[in-house]
Amino acid sequence: MTESARPQYFGRDLEAMTFADNYHRWIVDRFQPYIGDDTAEIGAGIGNFSRLLRPHTARLTAYEPSENMYPVLHEQFANDDGVTTHNGFFGVGDDNGPTRFDTVLYVNVLEHIEDDKTELERVLHALKPGGHLLVFVPALSFLYSDLDKQVGHYRRYHKRPLAELVQQVGFELDWIRYFDLLGIAPWYIAFTLLGRSVTGSNVSLYDRIGVPITRSIERVINPPAGKNLILVARKP
Repeated sequence: MTESARPQYFGRDLEAMTFADNYHRWIVDRFQPYIGDDTAEIGAGIGNFSRLLRPHTARLTAYEPSENMYPVLHEQFANDDGVTTHNGFFGVGDDNGPTRFDTVLYVNVLEHIEDDKTELERVLHALKPGGHLLVFVPALSFLYSDLDKQVGHYRRYHKRPLAELVQQVGFELDWIRYFDLLGIAPWYIAFTLLGRSVTGSNVSLYDRIGVPITRSIERVINPPAGKNLILVARKP
């Protein structure tokens, strides 16, 4: 994807994810110990996740290439001196210089990038030594649905290939695990088999009922599979 090919996207599924507050808080809580003072969030969208991330970092740099989502993101943090927003792709025309960030974070973004290896190489360059890469992505290729295709997902990931990818780039893997075991069946039935769309009501229902249950289970067990993968890696 090039700088001239900025996406124009603001679909119902994005609006529906504003109802996923418990889900997003769960992700933030898993990442929180690895969030440093200077954090880059790649693909920040309209800032729903950024709002939850902001209290955990002194400085947040939020990148969003979409020309119609970016104004919402920018407006949301216009009065926050600790947040810088960029309407562009990470590492493209960025004059911030190398080895600047303590943390670089991708939440439901890496699957949108066709050449994910080159993207991660940019991250390695941009992180300070000892800095962390935090990744949250959709998992399990058999769950790939028309919804994935419509929102521009090139892939859903599996545990070993994703771990190998970040290590090939030059990161040291801290840990990787599947996330949201109980979400597999509802996703497969609703979106893979029946081809339904995400709505605020179905996201809200699962967020209120499903997320607390599966979060409690995964607090005590390492799930053998999950609708998503969550990964923490470190620059040597």
